[in-house]
Amino acid sequence: MLWPSTVIGAGAGFALASIPGALLGALLGQAMDRRLQLHSWAHLREKLGGRPVLRDDEVLFVLLGRLAKSGGRVLEGHIQQARHEMQRLELDTAGRKKAIDAFNRGKAGREKVDGHLRRLKEQPHAAEGVLRACCRMAWAEGRAGREQKELLVSWGQQLGWSAAKVQALAGDYEPRKAALEGPGSYPEALRLLGVTAEAEPGQIKQAYRRLLSRHHPDKLQGSGASPARVREATERTRELHQAYSIIRKRHGF
Repeated sequence: MLWPSTVIGAGAGFALASIPGALLGALLGQAMDRRLQLHSWAHLREKLGGRPVLRDDEVLFVLLGRLAKSGGRVLEGHIQQARHEMQRLELDTAGRKKAIDAFNRGKAGREKVDGHLRRLKEQPHAAEGVLRACCRMAWAEGRAGREQKELLVSWGQQLGWSAAKVQALAGDYEPRKAALEGPGSYPEALRLLGVTAEAEPGQIKQAYRRLLSRHHPDKLQGSGASPARVREATERTRELHQAYSIIRKRHGF
């Protein structure tokens, strides 16, 4: 991690008095960094009146927005997944507004994330949480596209994960090759959502959201549920996403 005032102090000291000056300048700069809590160049820009540094949860929603848009357009499943992530983090009204803004900035693709990922790399537990949330978003519509998978691997590597490790993590969230594939997938999707082929779009959406809320693995957090039960809930959620995607495409909404 580069402490900005330390680097500036060392450079200025070296220019004035060679190595002894660099050492003294670095010590003075380090004291300034600690006093002002400057952890990066982004924090220094914020102190100087620049754009505020994103909090970790805002960084997450920037990434989620980028993933959602990477397939071409943001779909209902992506929006629902973003809402679930807000619930999981127990964001208040102000936090939700910031998360929505960050999600929209991620969709626009103008927010640079490399520096944020380098910061998160120093927090392994937080880094894994971010990658898991990104996996959930990537498969929010039942399947992840090539662009989404490439983003996951790229971000994972910036967080210190190998490509193989990221792919293994993503495998926990990829739906099974099961009943929702093949000629009978549409009838099976209707069965999973508990709707008929004649149901209105509003009824289908309501059934999907109700089941998603009931089976989402985040509801098991803090309940002492076994890893097997969490995996089962995760699998069920993916099946619901995929079923909804199949029905939505068939009905054209």
